[in-house]
Amino acid sequence: MLIQRLWLTDFRSYEALELELGEGLTAILGPNGVGKSNILEALGLLATLKSFRGAPTESLVRQGAQRGIVRASGVRNEREVLIELELAKGRSRAVVNRQRLSRSRDLLGAIRVTVFAPDDLALVKAGPAVRREFLDDLIVAIDPRADGVISDLDRILKQRNALLRQAGGKLDQSASSTLDVWDQKLVAAGAHLTVRRENTLGLLMPLVGGAYGELAGEVTNVEAIYNRSWSTENLDDAVAAARSQDVRRGSTSVGPHRDDLVLRIQGFDSRNQVSQGEQRTLALALRLASHRLVSDQLGEPPLLLLDDVLSELDPARADALLATLPPGQTIITSASGLPAATVADQTLRHDPVNGGFVKGSMHD
Repeated sequence: MLIQRLWLTDFRSYEALELELGEGLTAILGPNGVGKSNILEALGLLATLKSFRGAPTESLVRQGAQRGIVRASGVRNEREVLIELELAKGRSRAVVNRQRLSRSRDLLGAIRVTVFAPDDLALVKAGPAVRREFLDDLIVAIDPRADGVISDLDRILKQRNALLRQAGGKLDQSASSTLDVWDQKLVAAGAHLTVRRENTLGLLMPLVGGAYGELAGEVTNVEAIYNRSWSTENLDDAVAAARSQDVRRGSTSVGPHRDDLVLRIQGFDSRNQVSQGEQRTLALALRLASHRLVSDQLGEPPLLLLDDVLSELDPARADALLATLPPGQTIITSASGLPAATVADQTLRHDPVNGGFVKGSMHD
């Protein structure tokens, strides 16, 4: 979908903002603290229903306001589309072409985005949960129906863990029977998600290696190992074997919520055996590869959002990133402008008088 216009009402720092967006590369320029990232966050929210900065819904509503509105219009398959998301504490409401969706998550797939952000370094350096979420978000971007499996698994784990805590280290017959039910649900949803992750990773990694080579300027061996949290062939056997331990600890010890994705560069563990420059390049390569995979699978590129990533890169890698941008609509924010070799199709520069952004020269 090509986003042509964005409206924000009581969202983050904006009481009201309207932007016209174009095809190709749009650069949003201005000093730090003027709300550039808020614009990209709003666009990401329309696609994923969550902030790429990890912010809860209530913090997205402008201080003092009761609700916030994010609205975007554009074209998809030569048809006009209008999407609106209303944000309020504890709830959100989605509307597409003036029709309210029965569930906000039905909005998933209407817009797809890929976000590059400074915090992406966590994909490499942080704990397993960040990499699991990355894979799950990629799966949902390709197939929004997978969000139901992921949500079901979260619910199953919460219910199973609540039962284990209530058992207090000892199961009576009733609790044991109830646990049998949650075990079956855990195995069904968990095995399905694990296979989806492994298959998606298999498609992704050749693209990661190619993207890393483009950014680094040399062929580099990049590999990934998906480590399951169980050693038996089947998850049902692992859940059964871990039951006594789970009852004692009051939590679920095996399943896709405990899995990890180990990334290696030239055979070295990327978390602690390579330089930060290599780690950042790998993080960028993961995002770029995921963007290309979604494009390949769906036949159209997602909206590409680059949030202040140039400040984190050396000049060579910044030039390489911008030189290898895939086709499609891209929006980049920067406090220092773009490299001399990069020409934006549209530039929006911060206006300190009204707090908005105005069109500038395409060579800014």
